[in-house]
This record gives sequence, C-alpha cells and structure tokens, in this order.
Amino acid sequence: MPPRPFEIHVPDDVLDDLRQRLSRTRWPDALPGTGWDYGADVAYVRELCDYWRGDYDWRIHEVALNHYPQFLAEVDGVDLHFYHVRGQGPAPFPLLLLHGWPGSVFEFHHLIGPLTDPAAHGGDPLDAFDVVIPALPGYGWSGKPRETGWGPTRMAHAFNQLMSKVLGYERFAVQGGDWGGIIAARMGGLHTEHVAAAHLNFILAPAPPDAAATEEGRAALRALEAFRAAETAYSQLQGTKPMSLAVAQADSPAGLAAWIVEKFRTWSDCDGNIEQVYTKDQLLTNIMFYWAPNSIASAARLYFEMAREGAAAVASPITVPTAVASFSKEIYRFPRSWVEQRANIVRWTEFPRGGHFAALEQPEALLADIREFFRGYR
Repeated sequence: MPPRPFEIHVPDDVLDDLRQRLSRTRWPDALPGTGWDYGADVAYVRELCDYWRGDYDWRIHEVALNHYPQFLAEVDGVDLHFYHVRGQGPAPFPLLLLHGWPGSVFEFHHLIGPLTDPAAHGGDPLDAFDVVIPALPGYGWSGKPRETGWGPTRMAHAFNQLMSKVLGYERFAVQGGDWGGIIAARMGGLHTEHVAAAHLNFILAPAPPDAAATEEGRAALRALEAFRAAETAYSQLQGTKPMSLAVAQADSPAGLAAWIVEKFRTWSDCDGNIEQVYTKDQLLTNIMFYWAPNSIASAARLYFEMAREGAAAVASPITVPTAVASFSKEIYRFPRSWVEQRANIVRWTEFPRGGHFAALEQPEALLADIREFFRGYR
C-alpha cells in the first residue's frame, strides 16, 4: 500500500489522564543515601515526574516533531510510522536510520536537518541524504504486531521492503544502534542486493574459541561478564515475562519513567549525572513515545521474540561494507578482531566520549562519522 501522510497528535484526554495519574502516584520508600544503588533513584524520578505534571509542555514538542513529513505504510500486516525527508543536494543518498529500546525516532530528530541539508548546517551539499527514520514495529506510533514472530529478522525484512518496495530505493545505506544496530546488521547480511553499506554504533559478536589467549580478549570477557551480572535483569525479564511488568508500566507513568530513565543514566556517558547529558524535556519526550500510544508492552515483546529467534540474529555474517563507531561507554564493546570474524569491517572509529545513545549524546561526532563513511558508497 502507498504511504499515507501522518502527524503525531495526542488527544487532550490522554494528556489530562497523564497529569491525573502523575498527581496520584503512590511513591515507594527508599533507603536513605542509596540514590541509584538499588535501581531507579526515587527522589530523582519524583522530581522528573513533578516536572512532567506541572512544567513539561508536550504540545511544544509535538509541533517540533511534526516539522518534518511523516507517513504510515502497511508492511507485512503492520503499519510502520516513519519520517521521510528528501535531501537538498545534487545526489542525495538514501539512508535508513534505526533506533532501539528504550529509545525512539526522537533520538534522530535533531540530525534530520544536517543529514538532509548539510549546506544549511555548514556542510557539503554532496553529503546530502534522503533520510528515512521508522519506528520499530510495536514502538511509538508504529502499529503493534498482532501475532508472534516479530523478531529482528522479520523486522529486517520489513524495513528492506519499506525502502525498496514502498519507497522505491534500489540501493540505500543503513545505520543503527541497540536493536537498530542488530536489525541493520541483519539487513547487511540478508539484503545485499539493496543495502550498499552499514554504519553501526552497536554490534554484537560471539567470543572466538581463543578469546582468552590475549590480554585484550581477557579484558573483554571480564567486562562482558560484569555487565551481564549487574545490568541484564531488564533483558531477562523482558525476554521471558514481558507482560507481567507491562501491566504496571501501562498503568503508571511514574513506573514507566523509572524503568526508562534508569537505563538512560546507566548506559550513558554522564558520570552519574543524567542531566549532564540530557534535559528533562529530552527524557520526557522520549518517554512519551511509550506512554502516549501505550506501546511499552509491544516494544518490550521484541526481547521475547529475540529469545525465541536465537543466536542467528546476533551472530550471522554481515557481508556488506560495515563501519563501526565505538563509543567509550557503550554497554557492549567487543575487540575489533572478534567483530571482524562476523562482519566485513572497512572502518572502525574509537570515540573517547559517548555511550549507548550516541545520536543524542554525541550528535556531531556521529554525524561526521556517518558522512565520511558513506562518501565511498554513494
């Protein structure tokens, strides 16, 4: 089906209900002085929710989000919500940008201008892209799958269909982090007839049999073990019993905020101070992509589908030319030698600052790396 024009609009009664729920939040007690040690810092989440209820103005952000053209298109039985912004230059190159959890298309919104119209932002018009930014199925204002099986591979097929069949791009580039990186990697192995190259700021790679033979390998194994021990409860829960948690999250905006904001703090390069990197408005606008369309459950189910899909989703070969932007505080960081056994790595850039949400944390660095890499594949 052809794309249908779309704009985000949250009904007034949804916003009124949100404020009422925030005003009635029953807060848990917390051990004095523990802060974020036990997970979300109740004091900070309460401060954020007070701001959400009293000072945050969704309508301002809604207008900004609707500045660029958006569409819905049915692909494989699910409506995909996406931005499609044509580039201003002699030969714009199609670029698919893919987000992850607990992010949203909002992560890329401020990069649309520099990517599509570089000359207006101090860049070279030869670097212009036609930008396509879809919400993953089940995320934000994309449709919610009504059947099982919507894991990374099926999403890779759906986005390839969106780009090649719906939008008519025979050749395009893809970029992603978190789930977006996993899906982009799948596209770079499954759809080489259309994907020219892939730029990833998140990539998973299995440890080779001789991983412990070098100090670099041993350090990577220690870091991996430490992260899995301390930070993967969210993934285990969403990968096994997502609906048990989603009932609470769909009912309580404070609970939803606590779950998401704790990840933004832990996974970002913010030295423990989340507002060193993000404003409250940025945090809440991203959260609204889960609250307003009630998409937290359908988003979390991707973890369950990933568990069912198995290792192929994160270990299959990536044969197209691939660039890795490795930010210093990324949650999973693998040695280049490991990744090269899985992917056709032609560019590897180490960044001294930045974490899991690179498009928001280090937008200029990510933008420059994207531009430079794809110049060779236009």
